[in-house]
Amino acid sequence: MTPELPLDLLARGYVRAETDGPVMHITLDRPDARNAQTPATWAALAAIGSVCAAGGIDVVVFRGAGSAFSAGLDRRMFTPEGIPGETSLGELTTLSDAAMADRIADFQRAFLWQRQLPVLTVAAVHGPAVGAGFQLALACDVILATPSATFAMRETSYGLVPDLGGTQPLVRAVGYSRAVDICATGRTVSAEEGMRLGFVTRVVEDLESAIDEIVDAARRAPRGAIADLLPLLSAAEGADRDEQAVAERLAQVDRLRSLLGGG
Repeated sequence: MTPELPLDLLARGYVRAETDGPVMHITLDRPDARNAQTPATWAALAAIGSVCAAGGIDVVVFRGAGSAFSAGLDRRMFTPEGIPGETSLGELTTLSDAAMADRIADFQRAFLWQRQLPVLTVAAVHGPAVGAGFQLALACDVILATPSATFAMRETSYGLVPDLGGTQPLVRAVGYSRAVDICATGRTVSAEEGMRLGFVTRVVEDLESAIDEIVDAARRAPRGAIADLLPLLSAAEGADRDEQAVAERLAQVDRLRSLLGGG
C-alpha cells in the first residue's frame, strides 16, 4: 500500500500529486508565476520521493500547470527581503560553508531520487523549462517535449552554477563541450535541438497521448520488469562490456525466478 501523500507540504510548495494505481502524476501548480520554484517546492518533491521509495509506485509523471513547465528559481530568493517563510540566498550565506552545503544537499534531494529509485520517471515539458525547471526535467528517465518547449540553464547569468543535480545527466546526454555551451551562455535550446543533442527523448504534438503510451506499456509489463531494467541501463554507461553482461544475466535470473518460480 502506498503511504499517504503529505498534502500540507505539497500545498506549501505549490505541488499537486495524484495517484492512479501504480502511477503518480505530479504537477507544479503555480501557473501565475510560471511554476517558479522555492525551497518549499523542493521539500514537497523530496517528500514525494520518500513516498515512492516506500513502494507501490511504478511510474511518475511530472508536468507544469499553465504556460510553462517551470521558469526555475523564484527570483525573490535573490532579494534582501526574500520570500516569507522561505530561506533566502542571503540567509544561506550567513551559514558556515559546511552548513550551507548541507542545506543545498537538502534542496538536491528533490532532484536525485528520480534516477535512484526503480521507478520510471517522465518529464512532460511544454513551454519553458529554465534553470531548476530544466534540472527537474533532466532528473527524469524520459523527457517528452512539445514543439513549443524550450530549455535553458541560466544560473551563470546570476553568478551561480547549476547545483540541483542537472550537470551530470546533461554532460552524459550531450557531451562536455555542448554542456559548456548550454550552461555558460544560458541560451535557449528548442525541443528539436534538445532531441538532436540527446537530452530530449521525443518531441510530440500531443503530450497526453505520449504519456498514455508510456504509462500503458508500463502497466502491461509484468510487475518488476521495468524496475529491474532501469538500474541495468543506468549502470551500462560506466560498465565495461563484460561487467554489463554479468549485470544482464543476474538481472535475468531474478526476472525468470519472478516469472516462472523455481528453487
